Amino acid sequence: MSDTPSVLFVCVHNAGRSQMAAGWLRHLAGDAVEVRSAGSVPGDQVNPSALQAMAEVGIDISDQRPKVLTTDAVEASDVVITMGCGDACPIFPGKRYLDWELEDPAGKGVESVRPIRDEIERRIRSLLAELEVPVG
Repeated sequence: MSDTPSVLFVCVHNAGRSQMAAGWLRHLAGDAVEVRSAGSVPGDQVNPSALQAMAEVGIDISDQRPKVLTTDAVEASDVVITMGCGDACPIFPGKRYLDWELEDPAGKGVESVRPIRDEIERRIRSLLAELEVPVG
């Protein structure tokens, strides 16, 4: 049993919000948190505007690919953060669920994605404080 907290980010396409959130968490927490992301209906690629917005702050998520949400991923996570996936997210007892209402960056240019990226960073920093994980 690991003492490392694990966080799963879920959105519909696993191509924008959840990928940016996972990128921020990996960037800020390093190996102190296990990070997963998935989508209820995964897209075929990560949103190019999300890639660009994250690259602007020095975070490369270009190696990430949208993944399908599995019950195993939810069961293996301590905290499940949903971002507009509605009823598609399985609920398991004993898990901590947070629903982050964030604008969907799909189809938006990078100038519209930057405020979403910055809001995600703010929420990730708050989450790390709650989990008592030092920010690197």
